[in-house]
Amino acid sequence: MSDAHENPLAGGSGALEFREVADRVWVRDLLPGQGNGMTIETADGLIQVDTGFNDGIAQEIIADVREVTDHVVTDIVYSHGHVFYNFGVTAWLDHAVERGEPRPRIIAQENLPARYARYRETLEFQTLLVGWQSGFGKAAWEGQLQPFVDPDIVYRDHLSIGDATRPVELSWAPAETDDATAVWLPKERLLYGGAATIMSIPNVGTPLRTQRDPMRWAATLEQYIALGPEILVREFGPEVYGRDEIAHVLASTADALRWLRAETVKRLNLGYEIEEILADIEYPQEWADLAWMAPTYGHPDYIVRDIYRSETGWWDRNITHLHPAPPKSIAAAIRSAIADPGHVLETAKELRARGDDQLALHVLDLLALDAGESPEVQEARSLKAAIAEEIAAETTSYISANLYRSMAGYPHDRADA
Repeated sequence: MSDAHENPLAGGSGALEFREVADRVWVRDLLPGQGNGMTIETADGLIQVDTGFNDGIAQEIIADVREVTDHVVTDIVYSHGHVFYNFGVTAWLDHAVERGEPRPRIIAQENLPARYARYRETLEFQTLLVGWQSGFGKAAWEGQLQPFVDPDIVYRDHLSIGDATRPVELSWAPAETDDATAVWLPKERLLYGGAATIMSIPNVGTPLRTQRDPMRWAATLEQYIALGPEILVREFGPEVYGRDEIAHVLASTADALRWLRAETVKRLNLGYEIEEILADIEYPQEWADLAWMAPTYGHPDYIVRDIYRSETGWWDRNITHLHPAPPKSIAAAIRSAIADPGHVLETAKELRARGDDQLALHVLDLLALDAGESPEVQEARSLKAAIAEEIAAETTSYISANLYRSMAGYPHDRADA
């Protein structure tokens, strides 16, 4: 099992290997586990899809590129607007200046600048989120979430670049984000699927992120199938070759998303709440046999939650939660109402001993969320953290494992707590 600091999507992706996947088309990891960048050589020059995690990684990619071609870089394409994929762009711009060449055009889908503006506005919060989700903590990312360099050219649905000898088609491919771009080389029948194609069940409903529409994601995958690609370069994971195999990978993923939507809506129509839906749905066993459907980054539970949330809003129908009291006041009141805190701890320990770790966490929160520092409260927090570590060690989800570890002490580990 991957630990909290290892992205399982890195497995089999080439691990920084600069590899030629078609004639004069190269792929290289932007950082271990941080996606595949792609370099396309045309008669007019090079098109670089994503530029690297930072200047240092970008310099390594540039060095790899310069080992195989001396062509000018004409275009830089942002695959999507998530952080880290293009923080190395300034190194590429500086490289052009050093070579006395024109500044490469930066191209993105038209929704990307709005995402960058939102990230600039919420930079401190984004740093917190990345720290929690990665398992490294906020301090590791201070000052890392920059720069956000806006594109020079944006397009809505399609944009043709390249040249007559090697046309390159950019298409809007909404999936993980609403600003994602697919890159299609029709002569080679090579598709860069970008953020819609990862080595995991789609990461819809990720706990710390805004909503992602699974039906839109499925539609994008089905549009990919219609192209009939014979080489698929994914954002994460090794390339897939062969039209039939690619169609199988894409169709099985799209079908799973549509199945999850149907099963969730079926239970919504019966009045089920989210916890009831999660407890009732049994995911198809055949998903376990498909490597690209592993719940290592995305997770079926996350997808169900996002579908539910898209139809129901935030309220869980418990009137107590409609206009809640302040969290600290709630915790203090619950703590004072407990006649025997020792019984809470013993119950949690008994649940843990018989393997009911999640139930133990629910019981411990009767004490652990209290703002006080009594011995019972401190023991509850310590036991909660220990159980969270055990759950993290067993879970298949990279994100869930990191959140169990990094958020075990929340909210008491907040600076203002």
